[in-house]
Amino acid sequence: MEDYIKKPKAIEDKSFEIIQEIIDEINPEYKFKSKAEEMIIKRAIHTTADFDYLDILKISDNAIETIVNALKKGACIYTDTTMALSGINKSILDNLGCEYKCLVSDQGTVRLAKELGITRSMAAVELASREPNEKIFVFGNAPTALYKAIELNREGRLGADVIIGVPVGFVGAEDSKDCLMEEDIEYIVSQGRKGGSNLAAAIVNAILYQYFR
Repeated sequence: MEDYIKKPKAIEDKSFEIIQEIIDEINPEYKFKSKAEEMIIKRAIHTTADFDYLDILKISDNAIETIVNALKKGACIYTDTTMALSGINKSILDNLGCEYKCLVSDQGTVRLAKELGITRSMAAVELASREPNEKIFVFGNAPTALYKAIELNREGRLGADVIIGVPVGFVGAEDSKDCLMEEDIEYIVSQGRKGGSNLAAAIVNAILYQYFR
């Protein structure tokens, strides 16, 4: 068997080196707007092996700064799936004094969803909005959760200044993200159908590693 890299940090470093080489090959004129944006997009590619994120990952002007400031103030991260939550680096969040939750399976969420005839993802956003804390919403799977967050933001009840909205799929995913980009709120969005819980976690981690590690 041929020799291979075994150390995790060396594997990651080599991966990012290869990613830059491929970017230089397929789009030599490509320029990142900032180091933070570069780290987010490259980690998205690192997680998905999909170079479309060079073009489809959209970051509003103050999204990164808003997320960083919220984390510094101990904001709570709410995800729409346990998969997204499991992929986020919790040791950094613990050091920052930040909470992290996925309320989709909570009994209160289940009851509210049945009562209102809505998805549990929507009910989870509704319940999260009622909690008295600063919030960052991270959606990688459920367009209905993103739509609900947009609705609450319009009503002034969301309690967040930024949304990471990268739900994947064919029903509502593309449209919900297009809608988010038209709202009066900072965002990170993957345009089109692509996205996912793994991408959502990767975006959060990219920011954590860039500013807090």
